[in-house]
Amino acid sequence: MVKRKTSAKKFRASLARVKEWLHLNLVSPTAEVISMLAMKLVGHYRYYGITDNSIMIGDFYYHIRKMLFKWFCRRSQKTGMNWDKFQCHLSRHPIPRGRIMVNIYDVKPAFISYVR
Repeated sequence: MVKRKTSAKKFRASLARVKEWLHLNLVSPTAEVISMLAMKLVGHYRYYGITDNSIMIGDFYYHIRKMLFKWFCRRSQKTGMNWDKFQCHLSRHPIPRGRIMVNIYDVKPAFISYVR
C-alpha cells in the first residue's frame, strides 16, 4: 500500500513561514497570537490532513508548540516564560491538535446507491 506523507521540503517551508509570522507578531497580545496561530494550524490540518499523514501532522503540532514557547520566551529581557506558565496560557487559549480530515479509503454511501 502506498502511504501519503507531507514532503520534507514543504514541511520545512511551512515551519519557516510560521516562524516568520511569529517574529512579525511578537509584540501582539498573547491571546491574539494564539488564536491567529490556531486558525493557521486548522488550515494546515485541512490541507495536509489526509489518510496516513498523521505522523507529519503530529510533528507539525509538536514543532509549532516548541517554536511558540521559544518566541514567547524572547518577548522580555527578564527570564521570560517558563513551561508551566506556557501550559497555563495554552489551557486558556488552546491550539488545536492535528487530526486526519480526509479518509481516502472511505466509500461514500451516496456513491454506493448510484452503483446499484
